[in-house]
Amino acid sequence: MHPNPAFCAEERARHIEFARDRGFGVLVLSTDGAPLLSHVPILLSDDGRVAELHLVRSNPIVRALEKPKAAKIAVQGPDGYISPDWYEVEDQVPTWNYVAVHLTGELELRPQEELLDLLNRQSAFYEERLQPKPPWATGKMSNEALTKMMRMIVPCRMQVEDVQGTWKLSQNKPDDVRLRASEQIASGIGSELNVLQELMRNA
Repeated sequence: MHPNPAFCAEERARHIEFARDRGFGVLVLSTDGAPLLSHVPILLSDDGRVAELHLVRSNPIVRALEKPKAAKIAVQGPDGYISPDWYEVEDQVPTWNYVAVHLTGELELRPQEELLDLLNRQSAFYEERLQPKPPWATGKMSNEALTKMMRMIVPCRMQVEDVQGTWKLSQNKPDDVRLRASEQIASGIGSELNVLQELMRNA
């Protein structure tokens, strides 16, 4: 997380809402060598205390989870390059604005019997946003296909012990300077720049 307090002043509830709504992150597990990373959909509880996910059985993280281990999930939001020229004041430097939330806790494998319920809850969470499309559900699969697929994945759960977030939106600049930069960013370099622009305007 960025050390500047100006970028870390949001309430825990906003971090949780952002991570829950995003529903996707990078799972990181420390090992003796390089950390293990996996890009995963997550289902975060309303209070942010439990993150549920599933992994392909052949994932190295699964093999490392003989017993519960400390892990982190990084949830990335919009991001974009900020040119110092956009501020229209002297002695500025290039930077990158972004939103990110980190969930830290203990990750464990769960009994295979919990997998179907997890898959149903995860798919329901995403599918309800696609209305008016009728929601997809595991019941649409044949028993044979569903059983085969479920043998390939395992359920996991993280007990979230810490939630940290960075909302780097040029809040350390005067309002007029920040707003000038926000007017330029939508045509710049990054991802979801229109969303980032709106966040900067309201920072």
